[in-house]
Amino acid sequence: MNEAKTKTSNTEEHSSRLMEITSILVRNKLMHGMTPVKLRCILEELGPVYIKLGQIMSLHSDILPQAYCDELMKLNSETTPMPFKTVVHVLNESYGADWHTFFKDIEKEPLGSASIAQVHRAKLRTGEDVIIKVQREGVQETMERDIRLLMKAVRLLPPVAGIHTVIDPVQVLAELRATAREEMDFQKEAENLEEFERDNRDVAFVGVPKLYREYTTPQVLVMEYIDGCAINDLDYLRKNEYDTDEIGAKFADNYIKQFMEDGFFHADPHPGNVKIRDGKIIWIDMGMMGRLTERDRILLAECIRGIAERDIGKIENAVLALGDFSGKPDRQKLYHDLRDIVQQYSTVDIRAINLGEMLQTGLDAMKQNKIRMPHGLSMLSRGLIHLEGVLSEISPGISVIEIARARVRADAVKNFNLAAEIQRGGEKLYNATDKGLEIPVLMNDIMREYLNGQSRVNLDLKASRELAWLLRKLVQNIVVGMWLTALIIGSSILCTTDMKPRIFGIPLLGFIGFSLALGVIVFLLLRHLLTRKK
Repeated sequence: MNEAKTKTSNTEEHSSRLMEITSILVRNKLMHGMTPVKLRCILEELGPVYIKLGQIMSLHSDILPQAYCDELMKLNSETTPMPFKTVVHVLNESYGADWHTFFKDIEKEPLGSASIAQVHRAKLRTGEDVIIKVQREGVQETMERDIRLLMKAVRLLPPVAGIHTVIDPVQVLAELRATAREEMDFQKEAENLEEFERDNRDVAFVGVPKLYREYTTPQVLVMEYIDGCAINDLDYLRKNEYDTDEIGAKFADNYIKQFMEDGFFHADPHPGNVKIRDGKIIWIDMGMMGRLTERDRILLAECIRGIAERDIGKIENAVLALGDFSGKPDRQKLYHDLRDIVQQYSTVDIRAINLGEMLQTGLDAMKQNKIRMPHGLSMLSRGLIHLEGVLSEISPGISVIEIARARVRADAVKNFNLAAEIQRGGEKLYNATDKGLEIPVLMNDIMREYLNGQSRVNLDLKASRELAWLLRKLVQNIVVGMWLTALIIGSSILCTTDMKPRIFGIPLLGFIGFSLALGVIVFLLLRHLLTRKK
């Protein structure tokens, strides 16, 4: 009986929430099309869970246009704090015991309150100062329910004018569900913290908060309390005699190490997540982390080399290897788009190039060419923009691309493997040979189709005056060569006959033919020599 009542209550709650979601979509005139501002307003009206989802979406420039990502970055995740009794309830439920068992004291006023969690300062029974990140009560269930209902609402609404040219709502919601599940599991954030600490263990100037794994659950994260100051707090840094140029250089170098060497990087390096304490750069909040495969890192290094050398071909090859294609790529259009990007920065000193903005411009160009790049790259572009924003405040003279290029060169020397290079060269040679052997067969098929009227070849040639002159001379030389060949062969055939009159023992016509051929060859040789001298 109670089960049936609960089920009925849940059904009514879901129906009520579905109606609320639908009314918000209608009130914001979704039927008239989607705009970045409209999407932000809808998410704000839908509530705290959607605000968090919007912030996650802002990192997905691989599936959302950049204008939408920029607008969603404006979402403010600060919300009304949970009452302390609710925090206590979550702690007790999560631990299966009274919180006093583990903590001597917890400050009632939160240090911060966001859409999915809030943070309190506390002291362990053993005396250490810690922070407790406590998940909002029922937030995971609310997120799952609301995404299901929103998917249903999107399907119920008629097709919205132009929205599918901007985003695929079902795809975006599916991506959000997967990402949000990870971020709302604090055990996953704890794993991220441990992995980041391992990767940077040998970097003397980098630190992370100590994790108290024994007190961490999917709903509660306990870490060391970090004092010090934000990385962009210039007053504090100068007062304590820090060298901001040194901090900027180390900050940039470590971030480049994260994505170039480790393939695991902080996706949200804004000043609130990077602190300075006791001469070290302390990275906090590992909820949003990006990943790049080894292959992606190698190709990204090629892109950086191409940018530094302004080699469009090198950038294009790396991009084509990195991307997934929704259709056959138009290489000519892609090349022109990349050339335009490179030319846009060609007059700028390489040290002044904003790598994050350039990468984002490149990702936008890929999107226009229907090439989907790895999600890690869109997270990286956002991270680099944050990084360069911090550098512009504390150390404007630091060039991220110069540091990246130096690290690429150093890694190339450090990790040079002769056997691997020989193997890679052998693979390229094998692939080239294998494809080369197919050329005669392909040409045979093309010619057969052409002769059977099954295919056409359309050429649109536009030659410069110099090229046209060169082609004319080439054709003339070919024709003269063919005439000379015919003259020599014909004369040779005449010499095998008994034709009279004869001169020097050979028919006169054959002699004349050989003489003409010799005269033409001497003329061409002299003209060639005289032309070279000029």
